Amino acid sequence: MKPISEYLKENYLICDGAFGTYYAEKYNTKELPELANLSAPERVREIHEEYVSAGAKLIRTNTFAAHPDLLNCGQGLLAENVKSACRLAKEAADGKAYVAGDIGPVPAEAAFDTEAAEKHYLFLAKLFVESGVDAVVFETFSELETILPVIRYIKEETPLFVIVQFAVSQYGYSSAGLSMHRLFEEAQKSPADAYGLNCGIGPGHMATLFQNIKFRTDKYITALPNAGYPHNISNRMVFSADNGSYFAERVCDIMQVRADIAGGCCGTTPEHIRRLSAKTAGMMKTARRAEQKICENEKPVQNNAFYRKKERTGKKLIAVELAPPLGSDDKKLMEAAHALRKSDVDVLTFPDSPSGRTRVDSILMAEKVSKETGMCVMPHLCCRDKNAIAMRSQLLGAHINGINNFLVVTGDPVPAVARQTVKAVFNFNSIGLMNIIHDMNTEQFADSPVVFGGAINQNRRNLNVEIDRIRKKMEMGADFFFTQPVFTEKGVNLLRQIKEETGARILCGVMPFVSRRNAVFMKNEMTGIEVDEQIIARYPENATKEEGEAVGIEIAREVMTQTADFVDGYYFSFPFNRVYLLEKILQL
Repeated sequence: MKPISEYLKENYLICDGAFGTYYAEKYNTKELPELANLSAPERVREIHEEYVSAGAKLIRTNTFAAHPDLLNCGQGLLAENVKSACRLAKEAADGKAYVAGDIGPVPAEAAFDTEAAEKHYLFLAKLFVESGVDAVVFETFSELETILPVIRYIKEETPLFVIVQFAVSQYGYSSAGLSMHRLFEEAQKSPADAYGLNCGIGPGHMATLFQNIKFRTDKYITALPNAGYPHNISNRMVFSADNGSYFAERVCDIMQVRADIAGGCCGTTPEHIRRLSAKTAGMMKTARRAEQKICENEKPVQNNAFYRKKERTGKKLIAVELAPPLGSDDKKLMEAAHALRKSDVDVLTFPDSPSGRTRVDSILMAEKVSKETGMCVMPHLCCRDKNAIAMRSQLLGAHINGINNFLVVTGDPVPAVARQTVKAVFNFNSIGLMNIIHDMNTEQFADSPVVFGGAINQNRRNLNVEIDRIRKKMEMGADFFFTQPVFTEKGVNLLRQIKEETGARILCGVMPFVSRRNAVFMKNEMTGIEVDEQIIARYPENATKEEGEAVGIEIAREVMTQTADFVDGYYFSFPFNRVYLLEKILQL
């Protein structure tokens, strides 16, 4: 057979349908079909042969769930299983269809170890190469980053055709919170030969999504929807078996919009593929072209950045943190905010329930301060308390209320004493949330993008890890970084190194302790803040309020002097909202 890329120049490529759901239906079993590669190979071969007889020109190996945790096996037995799956598919194809090695996402509990996940995908890819398949297909993924190095390996080392397919909801968003538009943009930039959608939704909803997207690509596009939506019958998810004609008609609609490779996912059977193959038999392949549409009346993009006023002046940026109250009394915070109106502050920031203790919502607090003072505000957004839906909802609500600057952080864990009744919700870390905001800036906020930054922990044991995270955040669109408070020359030197290696816009953290007790508490109770004994020793044990504040002012000035040649500004956090200290500190 000619290479897949050559075949696609003149023909649509019809894929097989679902293996897993059809296997469960055909053999009335709940066991993972991948186990049959070794225990019942004749079953696997038979299903492949049915799809080839139905008209499929590309079949996928029975390896979607090939993972040690799912198959309860070691790497050696897993390799044997995958090689058997490839052999069975090739025997069934018998030169009449292409064979694609099928890679599905690792189990959810294993997905957090991205390095291990990447190694697993690479392990499978190498087995497919050794087994002589024609292509590799990555199916049902919610993002591209983890598999991108594996795609690069395949394309650099082999002539194999690579397909990447994402699973999205009927509204076009993956479980990682990324839109179909964003996923396709990233896939377009990757070395993959084809990309598209599979699973998650039926053919009608997939057709709607395809109709609402402008394809700007010279790559091949895939569409493998589910048969429809399942019903729960006797604790089993059962798909309708009599909608083959409807399935074929809607998939043809997708192909006419823009799809070169089409087939089926969950719930589809050889009958669905037979109907699709017959329906497409007379379809002529339309000329391929990259669509490039340019809006003639593009609106100028509004710059919402808190730093825009000082962008060209060279003056240092000033941010001041105001911690929302633990209760409903915001009098002290509002007094502090009004006191800063006449200062040289560029933005007021509001933490999002730090230390996992409930405080007034950071966005709502910021909105009130903005309306009453007219100052630029920046809520913090942490990833601990809300899923992707709630995060997007918050961002939309903030944007329509004129709040467009955010500090994105992963968030402190829930305190141990509260974990029996309070559950953390970590759909993603700060980089994942930045990914979502970057996505929304492309779509919902294109005319007035959200400006966001991240945190720097210069006290991390492995500074190289922190620098790598900063670079990733910058790739996601982070415009600035707030650091942990700096007190010593060591901290200054660490920040200098970070600046030199990343070029990031850095606002150095400054926290003027107001007493010895305050300094001791921060040293022992707050993670991420390093306070050495020399700093504590500078505070007299029985100092007056004024004497304690004077030491804090002095240390703050020293830090500012030591960092003046490389930082872009300062991020002040005043204990007990004593913001009147700012004026004294800035009187250099």
